[in-house]
Amino acid sequence: MNTTDWITDILLVLIVFRQLREDRLDRKTFLIPLGIVAFVAWRYLDTIPTAGNDTVLIGALMAIGAALGVAGGIFTRIRSAGGYLLIKAGVVSAVLWVVGMGARMGFQVWVDHGGADDVARFSLAHHITTAQAWVAAFVLMALTEVVTRVATIFVRSRMVGSGRPANTAARTASSLDRVA
Repeated sequence: MNTTDWITDILLVLIVFRQLREDRLDRKTFLIPLGIVAFVAWRYLDTIPTAGNDTVLIGALMAIGAALGVAGGIFTRIRSAGGYLLIKAGVVSAVLWVVGMGARMGFQVWVDHGGADDVARFSLAHHITTAQAWVAAFVLMALTEVVTRVATIFVRSRMVGSGRPANTAARTASSLDRVA
């Protein structure tokens, strides 16, 4: 991992910590995380390999990213006050975000410090054809996590803004926030 990798990963982790305190829901809520993952995709996503089981690996990690993103969006509190929508990431949302981002960072560090042979053996045994398949899988996992989290927050914000309850999970998340 180089300096840019560390800075990018840390920025993605810090996004959710910024939301641990309640703040107005505005364009930057959506644009900052989308901008960061767009940069990551531009920087690392040269190709998307499709040979062997590359697409299975990519699809599996994208599904994990989608699950983390939707859950993170559901467990983010959104409320209306004073004519504005306010957003606050709950403990569950923050943990899910850090787990997703941390897993990718941990994998990179592990591969760079002795895990490369294990990944190569796993790849060979499971017909994953190139290292680029792993890069694509993790970049698309991050992209999917961010896009689904932001989309979930957007949909929920429209529901809260129109006066409709967002959903039962959001009320549960809100009560979990008060407990934590």
